[in-house]
Order: sequence, then structure tokens, then C-alpha cells
Amino acid sequence: MHTAEHDWITTPITADILRGALDLERTPHGLLPHRLPARARAQCADGQLAMAESQPSGVRLAFRTGATAVELDTLPTKRVYVGVPPRPDGVYDLLVDGRLTRQAHVTGGNTLTIDMATGTAEHRPGPAGTVRFTGLPEGVKNVEIWLPHNETTELVALRTDAPVEPIPDRGRRVWLHHGSSISHGSDAASPSTTWPALAASLGGVELLNLGLGGGALLDPFTARALRDTPADLISLKLGINLVNSDLMRLRAFTPAVHGFLDTIRDGHPTTPLLVVSPILCPIHEDTPGPSAPDCAALSSGRLLFRATGDPAERAGGKLTLTVIRDELARIVRQRAADDPNLHHLDGRDLYGQDDAAELPLPDRLHPDAATHRLIGERFAGRAFTTGGPFADHTA
Repeated sequence: MHTAEHDWITTPITADILRGALDLERTPHGLLPHRLPARARAQCADGQLAMAESQPSGVRLAFRTGATAVELDTLPTKRVYVGVPPRPDGVYDLLVDGRLTRQAHVTGGNTLTIDMATGTAEHRPGPAGTVRFTGLPEGVKNVEIWLPHNETTELVALRTDAPVEPIPDRGRRVWLHHGSSISHGSDAASPSTTWPALAASLGGVELLNLGLGGGALLDPFTARALRDTPADLISLKLGINLVNSDLMRLRAFTPAVHGFLDTIRDGHPTTPLLVVSPILCPIHEDTPGPSAPDCAALSSGRLLFRATGDPAERAGGKLTLTVIRDELARIVRQRAADDPNLHHLDGRDLYGQDDAAELPLPDRLHPDAATHRLIGERFAGRAFTTGGPFADHTA
């Protein structure tokens, strides 16, 4: 599988050179990074969440080396949606000393064919492939390979033409973030340019991204995973999945948010904790879920979403983004009286009405690459700078 023009050194892939994963599963092919621990995975039978948490958003190999050539064998799982144009192969970002230097793809791999009209899926096995980076700068440097944020990726082998060692601790704070597919990186250009990755880079922190496509649902097992994960900073971006799944009513939402925060505080009693409400999403501002594919658009090969609820159902407790924003602000305001390290950010400060006119959501739910950059820059400006909830007071 690898090329022969170099004297390759194969380095075992271990936790000390892998960042952003909470668990590593041994598979017949190698290692599968997970972003939820085994106990959490065992408590949920939701196939969507299982797929999302195994997609390595924010997971990267990070090592120090004098190598000028690097090869990584992986077994990706590609998603194919029936009736929709093929998705591009996942992107691997190579960062050298913190700068995006190269990008590459792995062809082949397993295929997961999803029929959104029927809700069925079919898995077909395929071969592993190799991502190769050559001509790297001479000398010892920090190298990071960010794995495709939207493509389940089993790690098979790492080869370099010089020895590899873990990057020494740089004293950076760890930022643990949880959110929906937007935080996961849906429609971002590449794994190091999702909005949380961009914000982490601007804030000078180490990212642990628990953005879970379709899975920000106030699940108790996710709260326990956040509770048990060491972190210096924590943020929660809540709302859109609760609307577009139509999972609960306002009566259940309020105590579920309190319970989620209580659990996190059991493990992080004084850690700066930022609750972020949803960014603007016009279809769900005042119309409840669930969301569904727009069949007319799907028949012409476009994936667009629509809100299928009735605005009149708000009177019965159905959730909209407007309702959730108001309630999250109220909950944080109430709790902050006894919790000075709890903070709130209105998601419309990251992407609001004026932005939607200039940068509309392409499928009506998810931001594009330019909007990921906008959100990442705005989050960094509001959270990490002087006066923000994540400002570094030791700097």
C-alpha cells in the first residue's frame, strides 16, 4: 500500500499522538476513534448518533518529527444519499507548526448508502487507502493530520521517513465543546476549518469537539461524558436538534437543560461554562419541527430541508428556536446568580438576520464554508478576548 522510495518508519498509533478522541476502539483493521466513551455508546441505540460520534470531527494525529514525508493508511466510510449527487471525499488537513500546509483525500473505503425517503441504510465493505504528504519542510517541526470531520475513519498505519514523538505539552487550555451538526462541521470546507476548529486556533486552545450531527439532544450520557472529561473551558450550543427532531416539549426542555448543567457541574463545579443558543435558521425561528427533506428538491437532485410543524402548535409547548433562545437566556440568568462562571451567548450574535441575507444557509439548515469562518471568528472574538468568558487571565 505504501511507496518504496523512502526508508519508512512505522509508528504505532497510540493515544499520546492522537488528540480529540475520548475513546479508541480496536477493530480488525486498526483503531477507530470515538468522540463518546463506550459507556455512552452502549446507552443509545440511535444509528444517527452512532454514525456522528464515530466521525472524527476535531480528531487529529499530532506529533513532532524531522520527517519530510508522511503516509497514513486509513479505512474511511463514505456516505451516499439516494437521489443526491455524490458527496466529495473527506479531506485530510496537514498542519505544520500550526499552519495549514497540504490537503489530501483517501479514495475507496466502505460505503454507507442512505435513503432519506425511507430511512433505510445499507453498508458495503471496501478497501483501505493511503493519504500521502511529501516535500515537507526540513528540520524538526510539529505536524498535525486532521481527520475528515464528516467521514468515519479507521486508522490502519502511520509511516514517516524520520522518527516521531509526541508534541510536548505547550500549556494550552483544553476547550470542550458540545453542539449539533453545525458544531460537528456540516458543510465546512475541511476539518481544520469547521467553526470550532477555527475558533480554537484563534483562541490558542486545544479543541475537544463533541459536536454531534443530529445528536445535541440533552442526553444524560452525553452530559456524563462532558462531566468526566478533563477540560479548562466548556461550551454548549443547544437548540436546533431539539427543534428539528421534535423530541420534546417546553415542559420537558427546561428541567432537561437544568439536569444537563447539573451533571456537568458535578465534575466541573467552577469551570467557565458558556451556553450558546441557536444561530438564526429562518425555517425554524417560529415554526416547530420536525425537519424533513424537501421532496420536490430531492427529486431534482438537491438536498433542502423544510419545517413540517405548525406555528399554532407553540401554544401546546412545541419548541421553536425563538422559544428556546428565550428559555436558555432565562435559565442561565437564574442559575448565574449562584454560578458566576456560567455565561450565555445569543447564537444570533454569531449568525443573524443580516448574515442570512448575505450568506444564506445552502440547505436551509447548515452553514457553508464562508459562514463557518464567520462564526468561528465571531465566537473567538466574543469568548476568548479580554472581557469574554474564556479570556486567559494568566496570559
